[in-house]
Amino acid sequence: MTSLRHPLTWWIWSITLAIAVARANNPWLAAVIVGVAYLVVRTARDNAPWSRSFESAFKLGIFIVLVRTLFGVLIGTPIPGTIIVQLPVLPLPDWMAGIRVGGAITQERLFGTLHEGIIMASIVILFGAGASLTSPHRLLRVLPFAIYQFGLAITIATSLVPQFIASIARIREAQFLRGQKKSFKRTLIPLMEESLARSLDLAASMDSRGYGTHRIRSRYRAVTFDAIDLTITAFCLLAIISPYFSFAAVAAPLLFIGRKRIAAMA
Repeated sequence: MTSLRHPLTWWIWSITLAIAVARANNPWLAAVIVGVAYLVVRTARDNAPWSRSFESAFKLGIFIVLVRTLFGVLIGTPIPGTIIVQLPVLPLPDWMAGIRVGGAITQERLFGTLHEGIIMASIVILFGAGASLTSPHRLLRVLPFAIYQFGLAITIATSLVPQFIASIARIREAQFLRGQKKSFKRTLIPLMEESLARSLDLAASMDSRGYGTHRIRSRYRAVTFDAIDLTITAFCLLAIISPYFSFAAVAAPLLFIGRKRIAAMA
């Protein structure tokens, strides 16, 4: 399904939503945007290795919220308010005056750290949504020459994690079929071997095809930026201007995915 949309459309969509979440600084708005983005990802993504990036980003977001909340309530400057629990204070040297480890955990401190953690996690999850909806190779083909090398580095970086996740899943499935127990050492060595073999095959394939860049490039474009892409981009730009348009921007792809799916089935 993602082949129906231009690769840049999904990245514009995710980046502008992340900017809108950061500007609004509202955890309820961020939660709603992430929820609708999840529906878009579930509806529009393909069955490909990079399509699992959203789940990985969501797990990372939960980890960010937990770590930010834990460190926020245990380490920092005291904030007066309604005390929830009183912890013992760890004595610190004089040069760390103003920093507290332990002490009273107030309701204001807890809610403030949760607020910050949710905003940071939402931004990470929205970038994961863009990565899960975009084929790295299709994105690289539509980039202009001026930013090709930068795009190549970003493409390799964004495709590395999904490939690792797919490799780990294959290795663990093979171990399960052989009756082997899950172990970090049993997974690490086959993962390194498979990654090395894949990199050698990729290098040989690129070398045999004369892979590279040139300023004189073909005008052929397999993917075009059509009116629907322009409409989604316009909603996204409105979300940057005012966070109130974020609901329309995040839900805009759902209005066109259904139409394209019906047309494809017909």
